[in-house]
Amino acid sequence: MDAVANQAAGFEYQVIGGDVVVSHRGRHATTLRGAAARQFLADVAHGDPQELMARLTGNYQHGNERTARNHPRNRDR
Repeated sequence: MDAVANQAAGFEYQVIGGDVVVSHRGRHATTLRGAAARQFLADVAHGDPQELMARLTGNYQHGNERTARNHPRNRDR
């Protein structure tokens, strides 16, 4: 098994036989195959892996969404 792991703030990815398996806090999030896996690995080499994995899995909030969540009128929602 050809596995390379990269773990930081919650997300982790492993390259296994050409596929990229992405997990979040130890739970499987998605699997990328073929061209998508190759593109992800190229993007990781030049960008922030945590942000890329968050966008891929949909576990991503823009800065203004994060700020709005913490606004006093939204704290009880």
